[in-house]
Amino acid sequence: MLNGARALEAEPPLARRTLGASVHGRLAELLIAGRLAPGERLSLRDTAAALGVSVMPVREAVARLVADGALEVAPNRAVRVPLMPRGRFLALAETRIAVEGLAAARAATARSAAELAAIRRAEAAFRAMAGQARPDLQRAVALNRDVHFRIYEACGLAPLRDIIAGLWLKVGPVLNLDLRSDPARLRQGSALRCHAAALAAIEAGDAAAARAAIVADIEEAAAYIVARGGLAAEDAAPG
Repeated sequence: MLNGARALEAEPPLARRTLGASVHGRLAELLIAGRLAPGERLSLRDTAAALGVSVMPVREAVARLVADGALEVAPNRAVRVPLMPRGRFLALAETRIAVEGLAAARAATARSAAELAAIRRAEAAFRAMAGQARPDLQRAVALNRDVHFRIYEACGLAPLRDIIAGLWLKVGPVLNLDLRSDPARLRQGSALRCHAAALAAIEAGDAAAARAAIVADIEEAAAYIVARGGLAAEDAAPG
């Protein structure tokens, strides 16, 4: 008969496993919220010190994010946010249009009163930031994320939300190239208009209009980022 205690000896301690998951969640949040920019490097030791943990859970979390394509290891072993080639960015945008459009459409008919209230608060917070004379552009990127994810959380499909979170792990840093580029872009770009249209459609239960608003937001932001020329060459390699 197998010895259960012996089998458990091979398992990592629960505290360490939980800590590694927590570090992964924090780093993923930074990526999704656009707090890290393409090409930005991460020091394992500095990250561990900032989070108040040892290097080991940071190394484990970074390994998971590298496997997901959200981070990369350069030939000199430095860890960084990948640069985004134009073709890959456009492929991600097309995929986002399909899945995020679906989530918005479902949110229009599936959302609860509490979820609608959360969408309203997120849209109002983003609009308030955009209206400031000197907006915090980094905060604006995170607030933009909040609007989108409050909508997607109301779609009623957990697997769809997981897919979207995986896409934003990769595209979140690139959104720095849009909303953080210029306060005028924040005030006059598509995000304010599209967020308001999405909210109105979800309030009205109009699935087609909700999908159209999110699709327009993704398309217009993608076109701006491409036109701005901040993406990497197609053959860019880690370095």
